Amino acid sequence: MLTITRTKEEWKKLLSPEKFHVLIEKGTDPPFTGKFYKHKNEGVYVCAGCGQELFKSDTKYDSGSGWPSFWTPISPDKVDLKPDHSLGIERIEVVCSRCGGHLGHVFEDGPRPTGQRFCINSLALDFKEVTD
Repeated sequence: MLTITRTKEEWKKLLSPEKFHVLIEKGTDPPFTGKFYKHKNEGVYVCAGCGQELFKSDTKYDSGSGWPSFWTPISPDKVDLKPDHSLGIERIEVVCSRCGGHLGHVFEDGPRPTGQRFCINSLALDFKEVTD
């Protein structure tokens, strides 16, 4: 897999200030406000930083958390999971495996079959609609 490496200055030129804040500065969308929170179209959610395919729409569900939630990525190699102690609590950060962009966090309170909830920022995502 091709890894994308950019400086913060290069990312600033490519991303909107809001997307830069989430993807590069590890910010968070305000809950219940993101473009993809209630999004129900069929397709694939991709990284807003590099376009890598991350999640299929048929794994998206309403977790009630205020963010788009998925029970699994397209494949495990599309995301990297990293320990995150930034708020003084233990969480697992989800980042794009291609560009390292911050996507959100994964929790162990999701539905079957995985029991996982990939809680992802809308600003970290773009969407490719299914076309027949």
